[in-house]
Amino acid sequence: MNRRSFLHAAAIPAFTAASYRRIYGANERLGLGLIGAGRRGCLVAAAFQQDGRADLRSICDVYDVHRERARSSLKAGEARLLEAHEDLLNDRDIQAVLIATPDHLHLSMAEAALRARKHVYLEKPIIHRWEERAALEKVAAQSGTILQCGTQQRSGPHYQQAKESIFEAKKLGEVIFARAVWSNFPWQQRHIAAEPKPAGLNWQRFLGPAPGVPYQTVRYDSWRYFPDYGGGILADILTHWADVAQWMQNDAKPVSAAALGGIYAYPDGRQNPDSVNAVVQYDRWNLSFESSVTPVASERPSVLFEGTEGTLDLARDGYTWQPNKGAPVRVEATGSLERAHAKNFLDAVLVNRTVSAPLVTGIDAYRPVQMALKAYWEKRVVKGAEFAS
Repeated sequence: MNRRSFLHAAAIPAFTAASYRRIYGANERLGLGLIGAGRRGCLVAAAFQQDGRADLRSICDVYDVHRERARSSLKAGEARLLEAHEDLLNDRDIQAVLIATPDHLHLSMAEAALRARKHVYLEKPIIHRWEERAALEKVAAQSGTILQCGTQQRSGPHYQQAKESIFEAKKLGEVIFARAVWSNFPWQQRHIAAEPKPAGLNWQRFLGPAPGVPYQTVRYDSWRYFPDYGGGILADILTHWADVAQWMQNDAKPVSAAALGGIYAYPDGRQNPDSVNAVVQYDRWNLSFESSVTPVASERPSVLFEGTEGTLDLARDGYTWQPNKGAPVRVEATGSLERAHAKNFLDAVLVNRTVSAPLVTGIDAYRPVQMALKAYWEKRVVKGAEFAS
């Protein structure tokens, strides 16, 4: 954000969440802006639309084709199409923003939105580098608005039920291992041919705080391949599963982490591994993580908790509780996690509910990821003390 834009944003009255709710009293609809109109951004924006209390009024993206495509797919014919996020944030008709940009832009976009007194739904991981957390914590504390992290399992009824009925009831006994698996991501299996930069793509805005490099199609179309823009499958997937494990175990203080992997199947110029194993050690339990972008068997991505009194296989489609003595119990998921998480955010803004994934949750979820990333790149065991708050 430049100085002029910052001063303009800072001049906006500091509405609190309570004052916003007074404004909405007679007309409980939220003006929503989307920043980052890719696959994930459109999916979550659709969940907000399905809730019925949010109007998608602006769509912001660095690429004109994505802006037009999003407006069409979301049937948001009246939404403004913008290249510059500053223009969206200066719009008084926008009270909340959904940020679904590449990871390296999360901090700058969230800081700007919070300074503009917008409520923020920030896709995970909420930061790209560990040292960014202090800046985000500071501006969030000063904003007087709400920030929800995009770890949507936190709003899932069956996840909440597992937490209450299995973990709080101590049915597993002592959990020793949590095994997390998820593989087979077709959008990261593509060979991307080099092409000239599209005329309607602002490459400098895409780069943001990342190192300045000439345009490459693969860096834009598959930014997850490159640590300049994202942490690959460790950031994409381990963030979710580590959050689930830590939540269930009431333990967000990893002691150490190790990670091994590499580029085993797709030596196509990518830098992040296409396959990886990580082990994160906590106090008296371990979280192991296995993931590959390749089409290896992963029929049911889940976290399997192994305790002294039984096992719990917890996934997005439900969970299976298997006691050591007795019959298994199966609980099916109901509804969309994205819709549940969007509803939770809107409830927090409009009717004074508590967000299920506040800022501290997002930071805690990313600590083991950052430890595993450091362990992978430096080829050593990383200690939790290196990532203390």
